[in-house]
Amino acid sequence: MAARPTQKIYELGELRDRTGVFRDRAHAGAVLATMLEAYRGADALVLGVPAGGVPVAAVVAQRLELRLDLLVVSKITLPWNTEAGYGAVAFDGTVRINEKMVAFERLTDDVVREGIAKTRDKVARRFNRLRGDRPFPDVSERPVIVIDDGLASGFTMGVGVEAVRNAGASDIVVAVPTGHSGAVQRVATDVEAVYCANIRSGFSFAVADAYEHWYDVSESEAMKLCRRASGSEPR
Repeated sequence: MAARPTQKIYELGELRDRTGVFRDRAHAGAVLATMLEAYRGADALVLGVPAGGVPVAAVVAQRLELRLDLLVVSKITLPWNTEAGYGAVAFDGTVRINEKMVAFERLTDDVVREGIAKTRDKVARRFNRLRGDRPFPDVSERPVIVIDDGLASGFTMGVGVEAVRNAGASDIVVAVPTGHSGAVQRVATDVEAVYCANIRSGFSFAVADAYEHWYDVSESEAMKLCRRASGSEPR
């Protein structure tokens, strides 16, 4: 399968608007690795977004002989629906609020402030649990490849990219197995390139629909994969 470029967006045209194209996240990572072959052996850093993006990122890093690390970011969810987010918080405290959604859901300032505070605490706990005392890596003079298992709205990814940019990165690539066309285009405006194997359009979109086998990845699994990649845990 050959990747074809459209401006800064690279996709696999034969996978456009298809569902069930990946067996699982490991298979998706293998497909992404073929699209990112130019980075093999380079001084690029792969950042997996916990938890679901880490199994994808681990395969990419292994196949391309790159270092794997984590980009901790979390959406700010509605009080009555933990699947829907109206903003996001990154590991460095960067916050973005979806003002249109806040207005649509008629969220008060107090609710938004409480949501931000809770999400900051969640991100801090996850950062400390997954990274321990390891500082965020130096990204100032190397390409950074940010990987998640898919892009639905792209809002959370956008906050993560902003945080990596704040950390000094000047060359950021986003790579995801699947994504909604609108989200891919929005993210592409903030980075040097987006690699998305399976781009889909339409009103209804679910990341899980690109996978035959889908499950919620635990933080423990994400931590184990990172330790294996670093050689600190036996395979």
